[in-house]
Amino acid sequence: QVQLVESGGGLVQAGGSLSLSCAASGKIFNLNDMGWYRQPPGKQRESIATITSGGKTHYADSAKGRFTISRDNSKNTVYLQIRNLRPEDTGVYYCVADITYSDITGTPVAVKDYWGQGTRVTVSS
Repeated sequence: QVQLVESGGGLVQAGGSLSLSCAASGKIFNLNDMGWYRQPPGKQRESIATITSGGKTHYADSAKGRFTISRDNSKNTVYLQIRNLRPEDTGVYYCVADITYSDITGTPVAVKDYWGQGTRVTVSS
């Protein structure tokens, strides 16, 4: 089994900064692309940024400039830094990881997308 656990959300004033993290654990053979999504209240989940295992990043147009995605492969962790927070950044932030998982012998089984449980970010004006 594989788990993703996010942390770092909370209540922040507009103009502030926040750093989210998401750690993957379990029977991981290979941790491939990772990314962050957010779901504003009453809206659909939207992609923010992705990062490959080699560190290549891609950002949604709405995220360019204030969001930075990074990862630490030694810790199986992906991060999202958000600067100059705005009220419209409010929502639940989810991490997603494309993972090759293994069986109990360590043999790779298949590739699957795993999602974290989400961490809530509230930006007050």
